[in-house]
Amino acid sequence: MGLVVLSERVTDSNYTYRDSVRVPDWTDPDQSPEKENMAFQQAMMLAGGEFLESVRFHVKSWLPARSIVMECLLSRGNVDPSGEIMVFDRFCPWKLHLFELEDELKIEPLTKYVLYQDERSKSWRVQAVSVAPDRFESRKALPEKWRGMRDDELSQETGILGCVFVHMSGFIGGNKIYEGALEMARAALKC
Repeated sequence: MGLVVLSERVTDSNYTYRDSVRVPDWTDPDQSPEKENMAFQQAMMLAGGEFLESVRFHVKSWLPARSIVMECLLSRGNVDPSGEIMVFDRFCPWKLHLFELEDELKIEPLTKYVLYQDERSKSWRVQAVSVAPDRFESRKALPEKWRGMRDDELSQETGILGCVFVHMSGFIGGNKIYEGALEMARAALKC
């Protein structure tokens, strides 16, 4: 008998798969109804735990984030008259909510940039919104001439004080203060 090499690792983690591994294995000599009932009880506990965790996540994280995104989306006109710049007063998981809400509310023009404060550095980020939740391409990336620049070099190029960086792809940049990040987003809209 030759050596069997598995070329792919099994990473299936959906509930149906996890439930199927709880039934007695066909090689197990004990195929009794009692053993099957015990496996069923374990599967019920697993499903119940996952359901409660899903409810907890949606109540504590998903729904509050959606409310924050909705509020910021509806007040974006107060940030910039273009309506293309949104500001979060605190970071939350926003991307999927933004796409859903823009679609549901028929928002025009679409948001191009989102500003939020980085929790660690306390500097501000200017993030270009992607064209779709699962795409890296931006609706309007930060200007090409800014990309890869940092600090004073970037501030000189943009004419905006306090610049920290712009990523090589232009999907995100930073400024030391909110006003600087907002200036960066406004200048990027004009490019």
